[in-house]
Amino acid sequence: MIQRLYRRVLTLAAAPHAPWWLAAVAFAESSFFPVPPDALLVPMALARPGRAWRLAAICTAASVAGGALGYLIGYALFDQLALPLLRAYHYESAFTRFQATYARWGLWVILVKGLTPIPYKIVTIASGAARFDFPLFMAASLLTRGVRFFLLAALLRRFGEPVRDFIERRLALVTTAIAAGIVGGFLALRFL
Repeated sequence: MIQRLYRRVLTLAAAPHAPWWLAAVAFAESSFFPVPPDALLVPMALARPGRAWRLAAICTAASVAGGALGYLIGYALFDQLALPLLRAYHYESAFTRFQATYARWGLWVILVKGLTPIPYKIVTIASGAARFDFPLFMAASLLTRGVRFFLLAALLRRFGEPVRDFIERRLALVTTAIAAGIVGGFLALRFL
């Protein structure tokens, strides 16, 4: 079953409209969607290694634009959605401390978390909720997301065929490792 799904994703990744889907997933993942764009970027770059840089640029631009929406969600909807819960649980002072901490360390949070598989929407929404400086947020998002996606594209472009062969021979191992990475990212986010 996994082999069929993998082959189907590779076929779709080579389709002419695939970059639009990549942009849509990258945009949505930065604000509300749970699936990272890597799920499309990797097979697309493997299917057409000559387009890896273009795909990384699409992924970066869409992810940063989606980050702006995530920031807006945290900034504009926080008072309506989260603040009543904070008040009900008497966590207003904890949130005030969070804002102060984020004002001091938020740039590092954005830079570090933007490079990891931890869902970027958490960073974007938290940045808006903390009222982090928007131009600085956008610049850090562009830097960190660009580094992440262009590094991935460079690796796939350079080692594409060996990576593809490895994935096809050890697909169960690769999917298990990806799932473990996602779970590990959530655990790191929870406990760090």
